[in-house]
Amino acid sequence: MAVVVLTATARPDLDALPMAIHVRVLHILERLADWPNVSGAKALRGSLKGRFRVRTGDYRVQFYIRRPDTVVVEKIGHRDGFYEDE
Repeated sequence: MAVVVLTATARPDLDALPMAIHVRVLHILERLADWPNVSGAKALRGSLKGRFRVRTGDYRVQFYIRRPDTVVVEKIGHRDGFYEDE
């Protein structure tokens, strides 16, 4: 079991989500605790190499692995423009 940690920027992202999406993202965070056995996780490329994303509908959860037992969630948001500010 991994420890799932939200960064200082991911916490407000989570809090700003509509309630229905908030609940779905909480389920994703629970699933991430089972890293590396997480279905639907996709490795990112380019400037985001070393990071992963999991999606739920039109929303994305971006994270990286700090140690084999720590998953750091750094961004949560809608797919529109999700990767643009990196």
